[in-house]
Amino acid sequence: MRFTRSVLAASAVAALSVGTMTALASPASAAPNTTPQKVCGSGYKTVNSATVGSLGTVYLTYNASNGKNCVTTIRNNPGNAVSMSAWVSVPDTEQSDYDEGLFTSYAGPTYAYGKGHCVDWGGSIANTYVQVYGSNCGSLKEHRVTFTR
Repeated sequence: MRFTRSVLAASAVAALSVGTMTALASPASAAPNTTPQKVCGSGYKTVNSATVGSLGTVYLTYNASNGKNCVTTIRNNPGNAVSMSAWVSVPDTEQSDYDEGLFTSYAGPTYAYGKGHCVDWGGSIANTYVQVYGSNCGSLKEHRVTFTR
């Protein structure tokens, strides 16, 4: 009988320890919320965005002090790594940057100098893609394309 109580007590302590460790570990394992400014850096302000279906958003940001655009794709619900991308291109200057891979929270940052120029940009999450052409050109109308593969 004494042995049974010892085993039960040890089991209860082990269960409490595992429960406490699991409760403490859960917040640490959750992906942190992020913003385009956290990804791109200080001085970048969001100037445009496009939703990627219901999965997330692609953000175009601009830093007036250095004339650079930055693009990042951020998931609404971070989790298991999925295929993601972020890209930016300035056709007039032939500058472009691209980031693609398996990510849990965001793709990017991607940078291109774009002061005074139209910007093409976009991104993807899983099999949903967004492309924006002729963006931030003053009075010219941009062209947006969203598709799935």
